[in-house]
Amino acid sequence: MKRLYSYAIENTALVRIMVATIIMANVFIIGMVGYHYIEGMSWFNGFYMTFITITTIGFSELRSLSVEGRIFTIIIFVMGIGVISYIASQTTQLLFESELFVQRAMRRKLNKIEDHYIICGYGRIGHRIAEVLQDAQLPLVIVENRKSSIERIKNDNLLYVEGDAEEEQSLIDAGIERAKALICTLSSDQDNVFTTLLARELNRDIFILVRTNQSKNRLKILRAGADKVISPYDIGADRMADVILRPNVDQFIQKMNRGDKQDHSFDEVFIAGGSSLSGKTLAEINVRSKYAVLIIAIVPKGERIIFNPESDQVINEGDSLILLGDVAKIQQFREEVCKDYRSLSDRAEQFQK
Repeated sequence: MKRLYSYAIENTALVRIMVATIIMANVFIIGMVGYHYIEGMSWFNGFYMTFITITTIGFSELRSLSVEGRIFTIIIFVMGIGVISYIASQTTQLLFESELFVQRAMRRKLNKIEDHYIICGYGRIGHRIAEVLQDAQLPLVIVENRKSSIERIKNDNLLYVEGDAEEEQSLIDAGIERAKALICTLSSDQDNVFTTLLARELNRDIFILVRTNQSKNRLKILRAGADKVISPYDIGADRMADVILRPNVDQFIQKMNRGDKQDHSFDEVFIAGGSSLSGKTLAEINVRSKYAVLIIAIVPKGERIIFNPESDQVINEGDSLILLGDVAKIQQFREEVCKDYRSLSDRAEQFQK
């Protein structure tokens, strides 16, 4: 991204640096030739005299120079120092302008972005969430103030605001007034509460998902305006306890979550218009034998989730089904039977509080 943004500036500055380098090479050639013919030095000694003169190393002359040789040395010194200074200034300007151009381009993108997801904090949890949402091609903006994390964000080619998430201006710069959701993963619950209060004040309609480090703070964060509060430590502890108490359950869950090797999963599908399932009962459609997927729950539009639905439960257009099955089979069932052609990012756009 940075390369694309700063290509024009880099190209112009590099040309100037290349020209100056060619001039410097000519200065060395002139020096070699001058010392060879004026002082009778060998070509290498002429090159060495030119080098110590331009770089002002301060070594002694190879031999006592004549008046003509000293005048020639002064000329070489002035020419060399001038070219070196020009190269140094152009290199500094290249670095400064490239970074400045990147920042301006990022600000322009931040001013235009909308319906995006803001992640406050780019630690281990924030980084992992960003990876998953980026894979789903959702627009992201990171708010972070730690230098080490900023470098990581740059390497991941993500839009970011360098600042404290607890400051109003940082959230405004991140486009919170146009954002779809804010995910707060700061390390301190106190910081998460304050950021949640501020975010809710700036955008009454935004969905706020917050990480908590202690379960006792869950209610406080909800009162601050969060829609969902997740405790990674509780989830991790429960999972570890399941390894001991329910080893077969853990083995089942582990089988479904094997990263890139995942073959079974929980998922949801939407019953769109034209679906052959609309208006039929579970007994009539016989999903398990026909499509090799298992319906775990039904979510009627605007109603509560129906877990382990009975065989006489009717499926209607607009309902959502929670499924368990082979990933490929679910995708096939989603498109061919339910007529749900939404991409993963489209489905994320329609999440509810």
